[in-house]
Amino acid sequence: MANLAFIATSLDGYIADKNNEIDWLYSIPNPNNLDMGFVKHMQSIDALVMGSNTFELVLTLECEWPYSKPVFVLSNTLSSVPASCEGKFSIVKGDLRELTTKLQDDGYKNLYIDGGVTIQNFLKDDLIDEMIITTIPVLLGAGISLFGQLKDTLEFRCIKSEVFPHGISQSHFKRHRI
Repeated sequence: MANLAFIATSLDGYIADKNNEIDWLYSIPNPNNLDMGFVKHMQSIDALVMGSNTFELVLTLECEWPYSKPVFVLSNTLSSVPASCEGKFSIVKGDLRELTTKLQDDGYKNLYIDGGVTIQNFLKDDLIDEMIITTIPVLLGAGISLFGQLKDTLEFRCIKSEVFPHGISQSHFKRHRI
């Protein structure tokens, strides 16, 4: 089982600006509509685990439900699935190690971990196996940081880096465990 993070940051490491907005993600032109590996990533996973903030952001997108894989929303405040989203996701809570073990037992081997706080919490419990980080070459100066404080140092190895048009870069890291 692998827990994989696939996320974009600003050059200074923020996933949202100081107003919790992500419009800056689209500030660099992408005239060829490159998906930068997202489709391949989605094909490699069995399910998504996302935080409630990310879930709420997804609900504001002007599109149909964007996921074809099962979605598990981590939330201590959501108690039921809104009628408009019936059958699209499940609410989960509790210890992340127990949750990932349960999901693995249920047949979900590769999990896409999405959302800043969720990724931080998985990192705190040393539950991220791989990270694909796309860097948008803009400096925000403030906002929501991808990484928080950790009690222990976690070592990763960069196994691939790629540069896309207009200076967008992407690096793929694997957790190095001794």
